[in-house]
Amino acid sequence: MRIITSGTAQIVPEEGLRKKLERGVPLNIKLGVDPTSPDLHLGHAVPLRKMRQFQDLGHKVTLIIGNGTALIGDPSGKNSTRPQLSSEQIEANAETYVSQAMKILDPEKTTIVHNADWILSLDLKGLLELCSKFTVARILERDDFTKRYQSQTPIALHEFLYPVMQAYDSTVIKADVEMGGTDQLFNLLAGRELMEKMGMEPQVALTMPLLEGTDGVRKMSKSYGNYVGLTDAPADAFGKIMSIPDEMIGKYYRLASTLSVDEVDAIDAALADGSADPYELKRALAVNIVDAYHGAGAGEEAKAAFDRVFKQDELPEDIAEVHVDLTPNAEGLVYLAGVLKEAGLAPSAGEARRLIDGGGVKIDQQPVAPKSYNVDPALLHAGAVLQVGKRKFARLA
Repeated sequence: MRIITSGTAQIVPEEGLRKKLERGVPLNIKLGVDPTSPDLHLGHAVPLRKMRQFQDLGHKVTLIIGNGTALIGDPSGKNSTRPQLSSEQIEANAETYVSQAMKILDPEKTTIVHNADWILSLDLKGLLELCSKFTVARILERDDFTKRYQSQTPIALHEFLYPVMQAYDSTVIKADVEMGGTDQLFNLLAGRELMEKMGMEPQVALTMPLLEGTDGVRKMSKSYGNYVGLTDAPADAFGKIMSIPDEMIGKYYRLASTLSVDEVDAIDAALADGSADPYELKRALAVNIVDAYHGAGAGEEAKAAFDRVFKQDELPEDIAEVHVDLTPNAEGLVYLAGVLKEAGLAPSAGEARRLIDGGGVKIDQQPVAPKSYNVDPALLHAGAVLQVGKRKFARLA
């Protein structure tokens, strides 16, 4: 029980889980994922890590690919209706999701099912029977629905079906425990409710906390630019992890590393009594996570590359080559801000100018002076290396 509860946010009801475990029979642990995006990050991996702990303890894991529920779109935490994806997008994303998830789960101990197999085969009679188990008042208890209803923000009728369909998944696979993020609690409890109304033993709802991104403030998200992708290049992933605030070290070890609960407890204790070196702990964390997704030894290679750039002020060995427009302007100078944008080192010319003014841009390891938005073409020769910040590089073709 100690391993299972480590890092969890809520277990509803905890006594129910304890009773299930006391039977000594492997439990069926459910995680449903809607393949709405092809790329996973460490935040997505948090419940998968807990699933792996269940597997290592001898329990069964069922990973539900929500190619049926994805057609509806999960309204959890949303203040507007999600755009609906095509079946082709969903299937392409699902294939990528599974390949990345299997870097964490044991493939031989994982059952993968697709909920379109039973959701799309429901006839009207079956759908009406399911919907009759829930009231509109119950569905409107969702915080996000309540806020949208009170603010007169549109709620599409099909969105009401989402928690019903997710609950139906639990009855089909006979889940003992369903996992999700804290934003999924309503959906998980809907599964308990439906199972009870159908005369089944209700599942236990187990939620995991949302992992803050590298900024240590907002939840990890591609839209915030604070994510560590599971498919990020080893050097990029290493550098991103090294940038997390010291106060996030313990949480990242607990939720994102492969270390045992005892090892993480020891790290927490060392951080609490001041005997740990946060910098070295971050280096070890980065090695662990890079190894987990890129294979043993990849972490040490990424650490060596990181040291070459950050400690020895050397350039990375694998700088991407870019082709950009270097046509001089009327004054015979090249607009550097535009070059940085075109090279993919800045999202816009305006942001590139801000980076130049902040002293964050180098050409061939030489800092570019503030306000130097236009530069001598001779500086931008073939082979010149552009650098933005500590981790972004490009070599001119």
